[in-house]
Amino acid sequence: MVSRVESVEELVSRAVDAFRQRYGQTPTTAVCGPGRVNLIGEHTDYNEGFVFPMALPMVTVVVGRKTDSGVCRVTTTSPDADDPKEVEFPVPSSADPLRPGTPAWANYVKGVVANFKDEVCSFDAVLASSVPLGGGLSSSASLEVATYTFLEQLSPQNPPVTLKEKALACQKAEHQFPGMPCGIMDQFISVMGREGHALLLDCRSMAAELVPLDNPDVVVLVTNSNVRHELTGSEYPTRRRQCEEAAKILGKKSLREATTDDLEAHKAQLDPEVLCRARHVIGEIRRTTEAASALQARDYGKFGKLMVESHNSLRDDYEVSCAELDTLVSAAMDCEGVYGSRMTGGGFGGALSPCSRPPLYRTPSNTSRRSTQGLPPSTSPPRLQGHECCRFHRAASNPHEPTLTQPYPSQ
Repeated sequence: MVSRVESVEELVSRAVDAFRQRYGQTPTTAVCGPGRVNLIGEHTDYNEGFVFPMALPMVTVVVGRKTDSGVCRVTTTSPDADDPKEVEFPVPSSADPLRPGTPAWANYVKGVVANFKDEVCSFDAVLASSVPLGGGLSSSASLEVATYTFLEQLSPQNPPVTLKEKALACQKAEHQFPGMPCGIMDQFISVMGREGHALLLDCRSMAAELVPLDNPDVVVLVTNSNVRHELTGSEYPTRRRQCEEAAKILGKKSLREATTDDLEAHKAQLDPEVLCRARHVIGEIRRTTEAASALQARDYGKFGKLMVESHNSLRDDYEVSCAELDTLVSAAMDCEGVYGSRMTGGGFGGALSPCSRPPLYRTPSNTSRRSTQGLPPSTSPPRLQGHECCRFHRAASNPHEPTLTQPYPSQ
């Protein structure tokens, strides 16, 4: 089933209506932050490797207004968020800092408020999002970046923070409040994404290169497995510790500096599971840079081959796939016109991203290129080509609604 994604304008309108109903006023500020799909480069960011994401037109919108109450009140419209759907907390101070708590969704907002690079004023706000929660498309970074942009609009900073500082503040927020030791990819692409481009990000130097993704004859299809993943449990931190253990045994600062020869030379010293984790990361870093070069050269056959290799490694060596994701990859690779397919995001559910010629044919190929098991998907949206959601400061169609602000300056 192909599902329709709400436009930014529709999200803003829905959030404004909810704000008026809840707070009895019209919001003065509206901002958005996009979700993302990672084309290749999974679990490499916290190993100082390369990642290759693109921002999506699926976004989180925050609408609201400054108050003088000394209290921050936030309401979410997401039916999938945990209860209660509304929280309030005092403006933080050194004597009374914010602390994590319940509901879980509010920790992302609190974390950003606590890490904002200036004084925070009290406010009322409503959240609305088209990024599916737990879908592997970084609804968390989308919310964090939208929240930071909202605070910037309420309390303009002079001088304003850089995009890098903004992304790092949002990453720190996720580390401290939800307790998720994520890398830098999600926040960087949500802040720096551009329409018609993917972003090759060096997670060691934090240098970013925009790579054109504007060929109308190639599409990226984001497919939801309908298996919601949660990364704040033990699996993600465990894999991060295993990578750190491998790097230490190899005598490297991080697995970015390691090679397959290093791995082979220390094979006897590595726990078999740790060996597998390191093998994935070392290979994935190489695959990511090769994939970016292939995309620049419009060598989509090679790009697709690298996507499949990435999925196989995530399934077999990193063990973060699941039966549903494996089945979706299998189904995609049995369609004519598909260059490649892989799971995307942290794993244990979420989404995958086939790359194909449009349309995506549903006729099975003569030769099966995979063998996995699982359940049927729902798909959304059918065509995505880079970041088109909040490229401009858009005036709302209703003159009584606030103007939408993007997470980065206009170019």
